[in-house]
Amino acid sequence: MKIIEPATTEQFEQYYRLRYQALREPWGQPEGSERLDDDASAIHAMLMNDAGEAVGVCRLHLNTLQEGQLRLMGIRKDQQGKQLGNKLIRYLEERARALGAERMTLEARDYAVNFYRRNGYEVVEKTYLLFGSIQHYRMAKQL
Repeated sequence: MKIIEPATTEQFEQYYRLRYQALREPWGQPEGSERLDDDASAIHAMLMNDAGEAVGVCRLHLNTLQEGQLRLMGIRKDQQGKQLGNKLIRYLEERARALGAERMTLEARDYAVNFYRRNGYEVVEKTYLLFGSIQHYRMAKQL
């Protein structure tokens, strides 16, 4: 397994395809909803298996020079539970540190809160409800 930052059209196609399959399709959302207006200013990370297939995705956005935010973490369904998300978090935290960030934040879906806790994040507050059914929690961690 290796982590890349997608650069080619083909790599971004894989990246967005997995992001859609993991984070939008299960809730009946339309294709294209996995793309955000600020994607062009984010750092994207994609975990690739030895066959060259995307198995995990996540992105880092700097909210300020001191604060990074993880968004849109998704692991391919058949690869969940193998600690692959930990690898993406560590990679993007290191990228954030290298850019000068001292703190990371994220908005965790209710079922992912414990995963992020195991990676050192703490719940700050209950935030919004996505798609009318997925409660989110703001979480933070000092780098």
